[in-house]
Amino acid sequence: MINKERVSNDMFAPAHIDPSKSEKIAKPSLNFWQDSWLRVRKNKGAVISLVVIVILLILSFVGPLITPYKFDTQNTDNHDLPPRVQGLEHIHWLPFDGTLTRKDGTSYNAYEARHVKQYYWFGTDELGRDIFARLWKGTQVSLFIAFMAALVDMLIGVTYGAVSGYIGGRTDSIMQRILEIIVGIPNLVVAILMILVLKPGMVPIIIAITFTSWTSMARVVRAQVLKFKNQEFVLAARTLGASNTSIIFKHMIPNMFGIIIINTMFSIPNAIFFEAFLSFIGLGLQEPKASLGTLVNEGYKQMLAYSFQMIFPSIMIALIMICFNLVADGLRDALDPKMRD
Repeated sequence: MINKERVSNDMFAPAHIDPSKSEKIAKPSLNFWQDSWLRVRKNKGAVISLVVIVILLILSFVGPLITPYKFDTQNTDNHDLPPRVQGLEHIHWLPFDGTLTRKDGTSYNAYEARHVKQYYWFGTDELGRDIFARLWKGTQVSLFIAFMAALVDMLIGVTYGAVSGYIGGRTDSIMQRILEIIVGIPNLVVAILMILVLKPGMVPIIIAITFTSWTSMARVVRAQVLKFKNQEFVLAARTLGASNTSIIFKHMIPNMFGIIIINTMFSIPNAIFFEAFLSFIGLGLQEPKASLGTLVNEGYKQMLAYSFQMIFPSIMIALIMICFNLVADGLRDALDPKMRD
């Protein structure tokens, strides 16, 4: 038997709607940078790499201070000592017990054989200098050169590309021909010419990077300006009487921050590798100064007998370049998702 429910008139009454809540947004609104940060956080590789870069940046300044040895102090009695760390010296499967291997394959403790009581965490080089202090001092120098290259990219490259693209016409053609001439000059040739005029060191490397590294940034910014300069927000600013300088630097460039940051992050590892290459072939920093390239060069000479002298700076170069490239990839996907394709 079917039970018939009783239908009352109250069931047909209209629902009560609160006008104050009809257009309420439950999720908080996010600006462009907050939304981009949420996308970056989903990329675990980029987040981990960013943390590693921050740690390396801090250690590049703190590292030389936490060891009792200076990066340029020589002690020839303690030359070519292997790594030795307090508390880890009795764990023989770790490479921090102070042992070396002879040509016949037998191992011995270099610290006990020379009656050395000090601890050198990453060992010493052929002049008895602490590799730990030199590694972090070299990292500091390499990162400084890389950030100088990034600064040049953001100042010269952005300005040159924006002016060239916005003015257009004959001015754009002349500026682009100048750019093509600069691109055709190899960095190595510029570095050698600077070393002939100046003393080998940090200044010629920075000048060589400054001379050629900004060209790719200028081309990217020019392409973006050509895309933006006929859009509505630029035409509106021009109609309201804004000057060309105001339109470029207050309206166009802020809309290109994503592209600028991405290209800047990619230029940093390139500058680090270029500095390491110049120092490795003897055109970079000179003794007693240290950079990652000079440390690899010094370790390369002792690679067969004392491989640890080249392993530590090589790992540092690879770690920095991988981390910066992963962060750049993460920022590219977050700031401009169209570039992923």
